[in-house]
Amino acid sequence: MKRLLKYLFVCCICILNMSAMAQSASGIKGKVMCQGKGISNVVVTNGFDCVLTDTKGMYSLPYHRDARFVYVTTPAGYLPQREASLPHYYKRIDSEVENYDFTLIKNPKNDDKHICLVQSDVQAAKASDIEGYMKYLKDVRQFVGERRNSDIFVLDCGDIVGNAPAIFPSYIQASNVLDLPFYRAVGNHDMEYGVRSYEHSYKTFEEYFGPIYYSFNRGKAHYIVLNNCFYINRHYRYIGYIDERTLQWIEADLSFVPKDHLVFVAMHIPSSSTKELQFNALLPDETSNASSLYDLLAGYDAHIFSGHTHYNWNVVFNDKLMEHNTAAVCGTFWKADICTDGTPSGYGIYEVNGNKVTWSYKSAGFPIDHQFRGYPVGSSEEYPQDIIANVWNWDELWKVEWYENGKCMGEMQRFEGYDPEAKIICSDKERVEYDWIMPIKTEHLFKATPQNKNAVIEIVVTDRFGHIYKQNIK
Repeated sequence: MKRLLKYLFVCCICILNMSAMAQSASGIKGKVMCQGKGISNVVVTNGFDCVLTDTKGMYSLPYHRDARFVYVTTPAGYLPQREASLPHYYKRIDSEVENYDFTLIKNPKNDDKHICLVQSDVQAAKASDIEGYMKYLKDVRQFVGERRNSDIFVLDCGDIVGNAPAIFPSYIQASNVLDLPFYRAVGNHDMEYGVRSYEHSYKTFEEYFGPIYYSFNRGKAHYIVLNNCFYINRHYRYIGYIDERTLQWIEADLSFVPKDHLVFVAMHIPSSSTKELQFNALLPDETSNASSLYDLLAGYDAHIFSGHTHYNWNVVFNDKLMEHNTAAVCGTFWKADICTDGTPSGYGIYEVNGNKVTWSYKSAGFPIDHQFRGYPVGSSEEYPQDIIANVWNWDELWKVEWYENGKCMGEMQRFEGYDPEAKIICSDKERVEYDWIMPIKTEHLFKATPQNKNAVIEIVVTDRFGHIYKQNIK
């Protein structure tokens, strides 16, 4: 009996090896179709090689032993099949399958004009966190309902859960209420910890959401989603880093993108919080080899979307490259509706028209014109004689002015400090529960000293697109 079992086992191994050898010889083939007709010039990839479909929609990829998926870069004018919020643009490679066909859907809306909603750090660790997420989604649903004729999708920049993979299904079910495609990046809290290497850290994420890097098109905009959370194991540590496999794939992917198209890159850990890169090889909160990504994006009008920090911050590297670090959906880890820099929990809104884009930050539960918060004299411990303004989506093309009794007193002075409300919340340890939750200093604060403490004070903020927001300080 033992000899028979051993013989059967050897036969199974031989069959599997023969199947793998057959696939190795012929590679991976298939067809990309819409309504039964092949679509030409569609990029198909195995995560290593990128090829175009021919005039009949056929493609052929070489065999690669480390490839786990074959997937499509959805072309402009088309959408992948989807199940609620999960777009099915990929198929898992099976050694016994040689042909992988994809059926796309013609986009019923004009995707030259579209809206990308960017969120990050839902960081759900238990059922009550999902309840908070569902409350947040009511705001998003209202926004989407008011723009039902627009082509809209969501980019989630990771930390979907808080070291709790069992929460993935609940997160997906909650997200489905929007009936929109979600394109998701893996965050450091979405990884498996305790595994032996980086390559094992994202396996559970892949089971739910597919490849850890991929791309798609909308109109004249190209979107790339990356994993830059590099797990190094020791004490459950990670760094921000893009591995060579991914960089080579980005280079191949971008070779099919015209230079006059916008390029958006979504990833979890920021590339950099400053224009000048820090000199440090092990950065858990920035991407150590960010310059390699910048080199690949050279020549494009490009924007990077990131999360991870739980604060809101924009970096204008140059006139062709900008990063938008998006505040956390979970606010202060579901203990308060503002983040530790004072930014309300919310999401970024990016409205694309051709190869131009405008953007704003939407605070959940507030109207769209809620773009800053003003504080009266005495609110700040650091500057008790000053009025304070926290302008969370500020960048260097914004203007922050103040008026005293109707007279313009000029621009307020930007400084680095603590948001007064965030400082109060984080000092209440019963509320925030965890000792490690602390307010963080931010550079999107502004101050001014009134001549008359009893005067009528008004703060006027103008964003880079000329939109004006006002608030009276009592």
